[in-house]
Amino acid sequence: MRRLLLWMGCAVAMGLAACDVVVDPGPAPVSQPTGPKARGMSPTEGRNAFASVTRLVEPVSERECRARTQGLNCDFLIRIDPNPNAPPNAYQSQDRSGRPVITFTQRMLGQIANRDELAFVMSHEAAHHIRGHLARKQQSAIAGSILLAGLASVSGASAADVARAQDLGAAVGARTYSKTFELEADELGTIITHKAGYRPSVGVKFFNRLPDPGDRFLGSHPANPDRVRVVNQTIQKYNLN
Repeated sequence: MRRLLLWMGCAVAMGLAACDVVVDPGPAPVSQPTGPKARGMSPTEGRNAFASVTRLVEPVSERECRARTQGLNCDFLIRIDPNPNAPPNAYQSQDRSGRPVITFTQRMLGQIANRDELAFVMSHEAAHHIRGHLARKQQSAIAGSILLAGLASVSGASAADVARAQDLGAAVGARTYSKTFELEADELGTIITHKAGYRPSVGVKFFNRLPDPGDRFLGSHPANPDRVRVVNQTIQKYNLN
């Protein structure tokens, strides 16, 4: 059992290092540009663009949410993180009442080149909520925790090893469908971007500046070419632009 725990721990550690994200049931980074610095918007341009794009993307996201779900809170709050030192990131979370929250850090806005890209990233985050990815991720984490802890327990592991197995199982479980979730959000995000009046064919170019995570074991994000392909296929399927 100790060999199993050691192997799993190494696998999770490699996955975390490769993707530079912390796996937990809460908000997880969706885009963390660490490659060549984009010629992004200035702080003033970014804030003005953010306000303008939000006014268009938010109502479309809420309509899509109400049309595609039942009983889900569709009252989006889209905000800028007040911490100027927070790393480049955009993520979807929920507040205590279950209201969906989309957060952009200020440094993330500095990585985005234009309003089409901003609308695409914002729509992608909204799609995560509409598709229920946070809840599905939590369910996978719980299932993984129970499974690996059970294996540890029946093998006669100590209480400490069982606890570690629970943590490892939750981490692996949370990542099980993460790549699928990203592609689902890319597809629906493409549709929302178009309906909000922006060009997903331009917005998808944001991926060109992201380091490609490839198809790593336990990685949280699919390879960039896969994501671009999904967006382009969605554009063609629905005759978008």
